[in-house]
Amino acid sequence: MLYIPLWRRILIWLTVAVGLFLAMPNFFYGRVEQSNDAEKAIEAGLSTEELAAQAAQWPSWLPDGLVNLGLDLRGGAHLLAEVNVADVYETRMDGLWPEVRDTLAAERDTLGFVTREDSAPDELKVRISEPEGAERALELARGLARPIATLSGAGASDIEVTADGPVLTIRLSEAERAATDDRTVRQSLEIIRRRIDEVGTREPSIQRQGDDRILIQVPGIGSAQELKDIIGTTAQLTFQPVVSRTSDPDEAAGMGNELVPALDEEGTYYILESAPVVTGEDLVDAQPGFDQNNRPAVTFRFNPAGARRFGDYTAANVGAPFAIVLDEEVISAPTINEAIRGGSGIITGNFTVESSTDLAVLLRAGALPAGLTFLEERTVGPELGQDSIDAGTVACIVAFAAVMVFMALSYGLFGLFANVALLVNIAMIFGLLSLIGGTLTLPGIAGIVLTIGMAVDANVLVFERIREEVKTARGPARAIELGYEKALSAIVDANITTLMTAIILYAMGSGPVRGFAITLGLGIVTSVFTAIFVTRLLIVTWFDRRRPKTIEV
Repeated sequence: MLYIPLWRRILIWLTVAVGLFLAMPNFFYGRVEQSNDAEKAIEAGLSTEELAAQAAQWPSWLPDGLVNLGLDLRGGAHLLAEVNVADVYETRMDGLWPEVRDTLAAERDTLGFVTREDSAPDELKVRISEPEGAERALELARGLARPIATLSGAGASDIEVTADGPVLTIRLSEAERAATDDRTVRQSLEIIRRRIDEVGTREPSIQRQGDDRILIQVPGIGSAQELKDIIGTTAQLTFQPVVSRTSDPDEAAGMGNELVPALDEEGTYYILESAPVVTGEDLVDAQPGFDQNNRPAVTFRFNPAGARRFGDYTAANVGAPFAIVLDEEVISAPTINEAIRGGSGIITGNFTVESSTDLAVLLRAGALPAGLTFLEERTVGPELGQDSIDAGTVACIVAFAAVMVFMALSYGLFGLFANVALLVNIAMIFGLLSLIGGTLTLPGIAGIVLTIGMAVDANVLVFERIREEVKTARGPARAIELGYEKALSAIVDANITTLMTAIILYAMGSGPVRGFAITLGLGIVTSVFTAIFVTRLLIVTWFDRRRPKTIEV
């Protein structure tokens, strides 16, 4: 029997209504975009009458999610940067030398004098004056090795030490090199993201590509050189004494002090001494690790000058908090439990493995850890972007019109029902893109155009099946019911295989390929929904009201 329960009808129309509701802001793109930008400026503290008027252009109770326009549609800058990960090895070796020197010098009677030899940038060579103490020197140096706090490096040490007579050679282990390379790229990615976000650009795309490359696409920016200048800006990292903590942003900090907001605690501020104890220029390394109770923590290391200043300060201020400030925000304010000598310390707290890793990345985000080589740079003008939008719009309209005319001529009234479902389908695609904050690119438009053609495939299968059943079935109601039942398996199989292709494209691809995969995947989901549920509901509603003796498909 051709029947759809009332609850299912309500659920279908409710789903359609939600999709149309979410897609609605895109019909008022300029107004909503201006309102959103004004609201962000107001939240950042830039409150003016003009901004308030712009923010009021779009009611707050309506959805304000938009389909973001990609670089090729809005115009902007595109950079592909390679991170020179080997630069970090030399810094690590320079930072390790004071610790090795002090450890070996503590047994000068056995080892003699300790001197550093010339070596390759990624290794540290140390000579002792007493060759007989080589075995003891090797033992002491290997004792400085630390376990690697990564899953891939479990059980491995961060350094390898070999001896050739009185000369010790210290290198990073292969596991540590891999972990260091990964951390360096992640750190560079985080710094670049923070630099670009600080400028206030809209919807930048910053993605890791391969092992050591970063793809940066920023719509709306003037030129690739302007983007390179932004990336090259050095973040400010400081370690400052804490005077007090407050929730009043208007509280006077006092002479020689400053008021700094907390990064992860909204409404919390710290009053800090303006003069930092040490700065990010003194930080050699920061890595995720574990404390003595095997809880996630963050270890850090300063250069000799920073270690001396930090050691003197912590010795005189045991029990007091100190703040780690990044770009004028307090990212952590741990308490000094004991004097931190030797330039190394540990930050403990209510960390998870993920949050300790993130904090380590932020601590190292005072400056780019390694040089960037720009392999590709491109500037896309807004005029070219507008041309792309116009061309994409024409393609969508032509495809849409052709499909609608074909369906109407081929299947009559049922074709018109399919066309209504096609309109709903396109609106739901934009609604879903707005919901997830998706970015529309030229390949994304291609995915939508392809979806328009594919969206009626399911209806074609159903209608052709109904035509066959009309000849043999007992009455039009039974023909419609059997048409949907027997076409369902073919519809599901065809769309599942295409959806699998979209998933593979998204997983293996990047940039424009992912944009195509997202619109294609969302289009498959919405087209199956509109074909199986919306079109069927329209046909059943019409049939219930008209009760025709025969149907023409």
